[in-house]
Amino acid sequence: MKIQWRKSSHSGGVNDQHCVELGRLVPGVGIGVRDSKDPDAGHLTLSVAQFADLVEQITRRPCR
Repeated sequence: MKIQWRKSSHSGGVNDQHCVELGRLVPGVGIGVRDSKDPDAGHLTLSVAQFADLVEQITRRPCR
């Protein structure tokens, strides 16, 4: 199964150092998170619950 990666809408252009992509892994495995500037470096695998917790923590964090 080929993973379809989706780039974050917050990722900017060529000089942006914070480029993140998400991909739904094989059903039951979870969500993949990788650096879109270095996609061959691999990805972090999070369960759906871990990913939901990460999103919740990020949204609660005050903006800089």
